[in-house]
Order: sequence, then C-alpha cells, then structure tokens
Amino acid sequence: MMAIVWTIALAFLPSCDENAFLEEKPLSIYAAENSLVTLQDFQMAVNQAHYYVRVMLFSMNNDARMGLWGPGTDFAFVACDVNKLNTWKATIVPNSVQTETVWQYLYVIVNQSNLILTRIKNADIAEADKNKLRGQALFLRAYGYRILANLYGGVPLILEEITAPRRDFVRASREETYTQAKNDLIEAVSILPDIESVRDGEIAKQAAQHLLSEIYISLGEYTNAIAAASAVINYPACKLMKTRFGSKIDQRGDVCSDLHRQNNQNRISAGNTEALWVSQYEYKGVGPGSTEFNYFNPYYSGLTITVDGVTTTAFVGNTAEKGGRSTGWSQPTNYFFDEIWEEGDLRNADYIIVRDVQIDNPQSPAFGKWLVKDGIAPRIYRNWYPLLMKISGDVSTDFYRTDAQGNYMMTAFGEHLINNTNLTFRDSYMFRLAETYLLRAEAHLGNNDLNAAAADINEIRARAQAPLINASQVDIDYILDERLRELYTEELRMCTLCRLGKFVDRVRRYNKTYEGANGEQLESTGTSVEDYHNLWPIPFSQIDRNVDAVLEQNPGYTN
Repeated sequence: MMAIVWTIALAFLPSCDENAFLEEKPLSIYAAENSLVTLQDFQMAVNQAHYYVRVMLFSMNNDARMGLWGPGTDFAFVACDVNKLNTWKATIVPNSVQTETVWQYLYVIVNQSNLILTRIKNADIAEADKNKLRGQALFLRAYGYRILANLYGGVPLILEEITAPRRDFVRASREETYTQAKNDLIEAVSILPDIESVRDGEIAKQAAQHLLSEIYISLGEYTNAIAAASAVINYPACKLMKTRFGSKIDQRGDVCSDLHRQNNQNRISAGNTEALWVSQYEYKGVGPGSTEFNYFNPYYSGLTITVDGVTTTAFVGNTAEKGGRSTGWSQPTNYFFDEIWEEGDLRNADYIIVRDVQIDNPQSPAFGKWLVKDGIAPRIYRNWYPLLMKISGDVSTDFYRTDAQGNYMMTAFGEHLINNTNLTFRDSYMFRLAETYLLRAEAHLGNNDLNAAAADINEIRARAQAPLINASQVDIDYILDERLRELYTEELRMCTLCRLGKFVDRVRRYNKTYEGANGEQLESTGTSVEDYHNLWPIPFSQIDRNVDAVLEQNPGYTN
C-alpha cells in the first residue's frame, strides 16, 4: 500500500531539471547577477561613476592629471622636472603615463556608465527614479567620450556592458564619437530633472545642455549649439553671480574672488546660481582626494635670498594666507601672467593674483621688504612667481600650527603658519554658467555673428569690470584668451585646445621657452611640438593587446 502512495505522489511532481537544480543563487553575498537590483544599488553605481571622474581629475598620477589641466599648453610649463611634458616628442608618446592613464580612466567611466545603462533596463524601480539614474549615466558616458574625442580623435565606441574579454576593438571616427556623445546627451536632456530639483553634485538637465552645446560646436552644428547654451542661460534658476556672497563676504574681495572661496561653490548650500555641475569633496569623509592644485603655485617656502652677504630663506614657513604649502611643479607662462590682463579686471586683483609679498624671516637683512617691489626676487624659477589665490582656496584651521599653549603660531605680519599640506578643501566646479556664455560666443563666431559673440563675452567681462570689447575684436584666439582669464584651472585646457585644433599653434606662440633656476633660457613645449600633436596617440598597450582587430594609431606616432 505504501508503494502505491509514493507512486501516485511522484506522478504529480514536476520532472527534475538538473541544470536549474544545480544553478547557484547567491542570497547572502554580492555577485554579478544580484549587485544591481534596488534603487539604492543603482544610486551607488552612479555615485561610483562620479567617484571615477573625481579620481581622474584630482587624484590620479600627477603627470597624467597635470597634463589635462594645463601644463604643456599656453597656460603653464612643468617646473619641477624639465623632462616632464616640456619636451613634447619625448613625453606624449604611445607608451607615456599621460596617454595611457587618461585613456584607462575615461574607459572606466564609460564602462561604469554602460553597466548602469545595461542593467537598469529591466530594473524593478519607479520610472522617475530610473530616468534620473539613466540620465546621469548617459551624461557621464557622453562626458567620457567627449574627452576621448577631444584628445585622441576617433575611439572605439562601447555601448553595452562587457561581460567577456574582447580583443577586437576598432576605432570609430572622431565625428562618430562626438555624435554618440550628442545622442546620449539629447536623451539625457529629455529625462533629467531641472537644476533646482537635484542635490549638489548631481547632474541636472542644464549641465547636460551645457555639455551638449560644446558637442554641437565640435560637430559644426552652431545653431543647435546656440540653442542648447541659450536653454541654460535663459533658464530662470541659472544666473551669473554679480554681487558678493558666501563664506568670506566680510573679507577683502569681490564677487570674482567669492566664487572660489571655500564652501561657496554649490547651489543649495551656498546659493550659487552660477554653478551647473560641482564635483563634491567631503573633508575628512571617505572618497577621492581634495583638489590638489597647489602645484600651480610657487614653492615659496624653499626660496632662499642673499642680501648684504647673508643667505636665508625668505619666509619662516608656509602660511594659510599664501594658500598653504605649494610645490611649484607647474609654473604659469609669462603669457598668462603678463600679457592677457587689462587694467581694472577684477580677476587680476591683487588679492586673487598676488604678485608681491613681504619677506617675513627676521634673520634676513631684507626682513619687511617687498620681494618684487624692492628687487629682491622679481621672479625665480619654481620658488617665486605670482600666487594664484583662486586655486588655493582656504586652508582648514586643522592645519594651523600651535604653540605649547595651543595658540596659533603667526608670522610677524599676522599670517598663520601651517603644517605640511598642499591640498585645498573644497568642492570643484566642473561646469559654470560663465563658460556657457563663452561656449555660446564660440557658436556665434562659428555662425559669423560677431556682434552676438561680443555681447556674450561682455557679459563675463562686465562682471569682472574689464573693458568691454566690440565685434571687430572677436576671433577664436580672443575667446581662448577669455577662457584663460575666466576659467584657468577650471577647464581642462588641454582638451579645449585639442578640440579646436589650436594646441600646436598656441604653445608655439606662448610656451616656447622659460627661464630656468640659473636664469638660463630652457626650451618648453612650443619648441618640440609637431603639427600632429593636436591629437594624442592611441596608447600602445591598447593596440598591443587588441590582437583580433587593428586599432589604428594616429598619424605621426610610431608604436
């Protein structure tokens, strides 16, 4: 009887699927199939993409990072080592750390975006949340392809999550790469929320429109570029900051200096209506590093002077008022310091670009004298040149030196001595409305509307109290000069010049030589650059491992 019962029961059981039975389903650990399921999972994945952007720009290898921001361009040369970036044919080559590291980080950003875009299609989350996350991933992928196209030209287009090794990549054209960025951004604009609806650091529709304007310019679609930029400029929540604001409003300065003070970069926390996209840095938090831009300022603590036969350091130490500990790795060109500024421009005010300081070492016979005005050290390679306070930010009081009683240690002139930090503790502009005006001016120039281009440039110049210009003064070099005045160390200068095919021309004119430590004239980027250097080489490591297809090298380079 028992055997009959079992026979009946087994007849009603489903047949055994051995493959399904043996399939592992991780329930208590993260695995590929369950790591992106919930809204929180996808938000963390987007946060990770933002993290990669910040690491690439602010925390990766110094040589690679500095190459993006301006050393080797018309803005600066490398002062710490004459073999870095100043000899272009020896450093921007297929196996250099610059070309390889930047490429790798950009594709990490692209691949992280693809992971999100692939997995979110079937995610069981609210449509509004899905659109917001998808829009940010589309934006970040476009951002990656924008820099890749600017620097390398056409690159492989990867649009889906890669789940198995591939060695068969081929290059799209530069136009196709820009077009992919354009398509991503058009969709992102259609689904991203407006800027007043997002948290500080998140991507809003207006940031996507700003980037879309640049991409349209790269494609020669100037009317579309004007429309995209105008959508940002005319949006009621986006306004240039024209009056003083923020954390240091009681100190000497103006609105141009306030824009770059600590805690003043964000829309919500600081009321900065000019900010379109701000990369977030949480002091003492977990995440990528702070903005290490003090490599553009002189290594002033190492400056020695000889006066009346006595040799001493000029200063008793690093101070907060001089921007902290700077390294002098990258020294701005004479073109930047001496040729692009006009009388009255607030961006060149003596509290933003500090061109002279007092000697504070009591052991020196020159104690109390002015370094430049009194002829002690008008400009010394790496150790003294004007301080860019725009990039120095504000040193946290955590780094102020104290005596045994806990009192702050000061120089004779009231400056706070600090411990050894060369970081700035603030969030970082990625896109700012002032640049949107300059992009629209560039698009107007492309459409041969010089009056409209001059009007946009004058919006920026009027805020800085610089002399206004007329239409006859507008050309692409004037716009590049204005970008240098307004956006130095904010824009990726290398990308801007390569995008426009102006890198070679500008460095030949403005960064040919510089004065070395012993007063000798040394050759800089402009003497070693070749016409083909308007594009970077495809990294040899990528070509070498791509064994199932040919990854073409850019003209002029040999692997």
